[in-house]
Amino acid sequence: MTSQVRGVQLARLLGQWHALPGRRRSPDYAALAGAVRGLLADGRLPLGVRLPAERELAEALKISRTTVTAAYRELRESGHLASRRGAGSWTMLPGTHRVASTGLWTPLDDRDMIDLGVAALAAPPELLPAARAAAEDLPRYLGGAGYHPTGIIELREAVARAYTERGLPTSPDQIMVTNGTQHALDLVLRLALAPGGNVLVEAPSYPNALAALAARRARITTHGLAVEEPGWDADLLLGALRQARPKLAYLIPDFQNPTGHLMSAALRERVVATAHAVGTDLVVDESFVDLPLDGTVLPPPTASFDRHSRVITIGGMSKPFWGGLRIGWVRASAPQVQRLAAARVGVDMASPVLDQLVAVHLLADAPAIVAARQAQLTAQRDALLAALAQRLPEWRVTVPHGGVTLWAELDGPISSALARAAEEVGVRLAPGPRFGLDGTLERFLRLPFTLPAADLAEAVGRIAAVRYDLDRGGRSQWREPAVIA
Repeated sequence: MTSQVRGVQLARLLGQWHALPGRRRSPDYAALAGAVRGLLADGRLPLGVRLPAERELAEALKISRTTVTAAYRELRESGHLASRRGAGSWTMLPGTHRVASTGLWTPLDDRDMIDLGVAALAAPPELLPAARAAAEDLPRYLGGAGYHPTGIIELREAVARAYTERGLPTSPDQIMVTNGTQHALDLVLRLALAPGGNVLVEAPSYPNALAALAARRARITTHGLAVEEPGWDADLLLGALRQARPKLAYLIPDFQNPTGHLMSAALRERVVATAHAVGTDLVVDESFVDLPLDGTVLPPPTASFDRHSRVITIGGMSKPFWGGLRIGWVRASAPQVQRLAAARVGVDMASPVLDQLVAVHLLADAPAIVAARQAQLTAQRDALLAALAQRLPEWRVTVPHGGVTLWAELDGPISSALARAAEEVGVRLAPGPRFGLDGTLERFLRLPFTLPAADLAEAVGRIAAVRYDLDRGGRSQWREPAVIA
């Protein structure tokens, strides 16, 4: 059944779609069509969604119906909209597009694009030797059916050992191997959250996690994070838990995506205690826990404060190792793992044995691999910071001491407009609203430092050029209002 977006909802998503000053300012109908294409490109407007009628959208945007009619016509001509008389118009994408590494749609001819929409590293050189060693180990498993719903024992032992070394005693029975961290989150939501359940998340937060919650039709309560450290306001976070009493809370305490903040040990302990008191299960995403920079000392794992099986931890190998190796895991109590495995059978049965064997060999070399990653990321982060300071000094950035992303506060609510303009000069960006729920965060932009330093400097140069071009029309929608007393 096709879902529908109402006029007021689309208007909120579009934001300041018409506020695009510059030498090549488009007519309003073209700007509106471009804004809708932008929403499709960054995933905020799904495919197959029925758009509001022309009159309804015109009233919501307070523009003429003629402008909406022309915008819809341009979208149909570009292959982004299909219409049928009496049935309405719904979103689609032309055959000249493909699915990109972000899971979003992108043109086929974008091979020279500098992609800052993806916060992940290329594979380490140790991957090929690990794959060869895994192939030699594979015959030991060929005599069986190959289905291991909780994962092969070697990998569960390796993951459990890593948790134990971090100060969180863990047995292999508490580990379930999944096809990546996103898969781990999906399985946990299937088990722990009924459709329509109440969930607390940070704002901003990881877009794919928000999409998973939307698929469960979750009712979401947000806790806003500050740009500066420490990010979380303890009183507000604990107050939100007590007031909303959510069934579930999804948190990223270790180098939060996208802000890079690191939650203190004291707050972790208080969050776990409050969650137990109000009956909330915590899903803790540790995707970036292996990537502290600058000698940052990590607090104890959040689950180390758990005495009542309220904390379910998810993690994986995408960030410290390689996203193409779809290995993630869930750490929970042994009974919870068994229930997750039972739920999994109806989804995908088990993870590939060969991939798990590759993961075993990579984890054996983890200290050397992670140390090289940390050195690489530190250099690339510093190069990105230097380029931003030189070319866009008015942007405000808090230096992250881990993870792979910067969360930049821009000099105006221009994130989506800037992303559309940057695409034209060969840079793909993840605008701030992708990390929220309601089209806000237009003053923010996530910038990963996972590409080589030269690519990052080139990308910032192109972004700066189009940023300044946005102002050349002499309009002042993005300036701070004057105060007259």
